[in-house]
Parts: sequence; structure tokens; C-alpha cells
Amino acid sequence: MSDPYRQQHQRRLSYMPWLYARLKPRHRQWALPWQEMVQAELQRLETVRFGAHCFVAPEAHLFAEPGRDIEVGAHTHIAAECVLHGPIRLGDGVSLNHHVTLEGGAAGIDIGDETRIASYCTLYAFDHGLDAARPIRAQPVTSRGIRIGRDVWLGARVGVVDGVRIGDHAVVGMGAVVTRDVPPWTIVAGNPARPIGRRPGAPPVTRDPAPDDFPSRNNQA
Repeated sequence: MSDPYRQQHQRRLSYMPWLYARLKPRHRQWALPWQEMVQAELQRLETVRFGAHCFVAPEAHLFAEPGRDIEVGAHTHIAAECVLHGPIRLGDGVSLNHHVTLEGGAAGIDIGDETRIASYCTLYAFDHGLDAARPIRAQPVTSRGIRIGRDVWLGARVGVVDGVRIGDHAVVGMGAVVTRDVPPWTIVAGNPARPIGRRPGAPPVTRDPAPDDFPSRNNQA
């Protein structure tokens, strides 16, 4: 017989997954097997790999065909109504709040450890051509990939376009559209996103940003 209280508790965790790590022992007795079942089914159906102590809402949608793997690091949370299409790599301790969309295109999306992605963010790692001689549906599709560093915070409803790199410890304000690289420790906002400051206590800027300041597939591993 179903337990309405437990069903409501599961629903709460699905939309507020940060509560999963704070569960009392009596709730963990049913929550751990529940999560093992959810993740095992996704791994059976898709090319998805989960690290230890992850949470994935059963209402999340993960699509990972062969060659478009999704790798989820330890202690990472994926909330309800998220849509993920690989290739995607999520580091350890990443949080995706409800209704986040990650489309990996061909080149993929990499998100570094401890990064927070707020509700309704959209990251698309592909783009269409715009040649006036043909309709959009017939345009060539390109993909350069999206790289987000460690300890980054994307506020609610942020959009990130293909080819963007966001450096470690950066913050993107609510509703911003990121069309250019964001240096480490920088706060950006607006459409298109522009720098408006730096995180309090951030190291002083002593030089212009260099390629090594931005995440890549090699230094995200």
C-alpha cells in the first residue's frame, strides 16, 4: 500500500534535492534504495555513469546515446524536469535545480566541481547557420562546446550559448545571456552579459585573462 507522506517527501526531494544530504536516518532507509533503483534504471537504458552519493529526480530526463555519454560526479544533484542530452560531464558536488536544460551538441558540455546551476537555466552547445539563402531548418549546425569551471554560480534563467567558457569562481546574474567568455572570479549580468564586478575577497587582477584561466576538457578532468 502506498504511503502518501512518503510520496510527498519524494516529490519534495525531487524539486529541492539539496535536502537529500540532510535526511534523517529513518528517511534514508527508504531514500537510498529508491535512488539506487532510479539510477540503475537510467544506467540500464542510457550511457550514463553516476558517482557515489548522487541524487537524480525520477522526473529528470537524461538522454545519452552511445557516443553521447553523460558522466555524473559524486555528490551531484539533478532535480525534477531537468533535460540533459549528452555529451555532458558534471563534476563532483554539482547542483542542477529544477527545469535546467543542457544540450551537449557534438562538442559537449563540461561543468566543474561544486558549481551551482539555478532553475530554468539553458545551455546549448550547438548553433545554426544564418545564411539568408536558405531556411533555418536547412542551415548547417556547428558545435564548439561549453566549458564551465569550478565553484561557478549561474542564477535562475541564465542562458549560455555555444563556445562560451566560464572561469572558476565566476557568478552570472539572474536572467543573463552569456555570449562571451567570463574570466575567473568575475560577476556578470545582463543581455548580453557584461562584467559588473568581482566576488568579494577575490584575488587582485594582475594581468589580462590567459587561455589557462578558462576550463577545457583537459583541465576539467
